[in-house]
Amino acid sequence: MNKPKIIGLTGGIGSGKTTVAKMFKKLGVPIFIADIEAKRLMNECAELKQKIISIFGEQAYQNQQLNRKYIGKQVFKDEELLNKLNEVVHPAVQDAFELWHKNQNASYVLYEAAILLEKGRASYFDKIILVIASERERIRRIKTRDGASEAHIKERMNNQWNDDKKRKFADFVIKNDILDKTKEKVFKIHKLLEIN
Repeated sequence: MNKPKIIGLTGGIGSGKTTVAKMFKKLGVPIFIADIEAKRLMNECAELKQKIISIFGEQAYQNQQLNRKYIGKQVFKDEELLNKLNEVVHPAVQDAFELWHKNQNASYVLYEAAILLEKGRASYFDKIILVIASERERIRRIKTRDGASEAHIKERMNNQWNDDKKRKFADFVIKNDILDKTKEKVFKIHKLLEIN
């Protein structure tokens, strides 16, 4: 059997990527969520743990678990440290994906990640789905979900490409403001991806 096509699913913070991923999952599509996999590997992979400790020191872990608050504070204001972290985490996630992908039995799989395009990997995917929502709606969602301040949210948004820049790479765009319309769009895309 041929390996399933790899479809990238991306969108800015608060766009509703996870909601869209769940809709595809209900249609039977295997989903790989890079962020969840990265967190798992940072806590469970001994080799990756050592690399993270060599970058951030022993404080990187507390009680054998990643000290996310500490690392978050370190990388938030220091792009070089963030790049160092990404340089060790991304290859580990990629290896995990390759292994997972080999074992999937479907016409296509979804690889969900917030910074899919920023790393210049668009050509890796057979197709790319971009989830968008208005900035006001995104801020409202993140405030509700994380209790973060608007200033903090905007700072996080500024670390990601804007939708116009991402749109140039997208094969499909899902405007995720009204759930019923999002569901319809997901179903249409699903049918197209299953055929092609």
